[in-house]
Amino acid sequence: MMSSGRSAGTTAVGTPPSFAGCFPHRRVLIAAESLVAVAGLGGAAALVAGLGTPPVAAIAPLGLSSWVLPGVWLAGTVAVPSGAAALLAARRSPHAPDVVLLAAGALAVELVVQVPFIGPHPLQAVFGAAAVTLAALGSDARRRGWRRAADR
Repeated sequence: MMSSGRSAGTTAVGTPPSFAGCFPHRRVLIAAESLVAVAGLGGAAALVAGLGTPPVAAIAPLGLSSWVLPGVWLAGTVAVPSGAAALLAARRSPHAPDVVLLAAGALAVELVVQVPFIGPHPLQAVFGAAAVTLAALGSDARRRGWRRAADR
């Protein structure tokens, strides 16, 4: 039997197969989760450093006398999960859509927890919309299938 001269995993003209259909919303997820992670990290650093924080009286009912613990909480609930989601999406991990959903849920919880202590703020609406959008995109990516071209 004669070989066609093409290697496995290439198209008829010798170009690699397209991964676009294998990883729905990948670029958007990487960009958006990266931005949320950077914003979360920046916010956490500002809280820990005491820059632009609300009055400590807002968290005094929790027995806190500084914004350090809320800063660590923000990093753990927003920056870390969103950074992990961006990294997994960039690496085309099969777990990326699930971690995007987890990160979106953690962001939503963070926003809900904020309101009683610092009151409503326009940024909460912006990040709330981001959480809903990321959850919808992660869910759609999961539904449509997130896998390598070789697995299809």
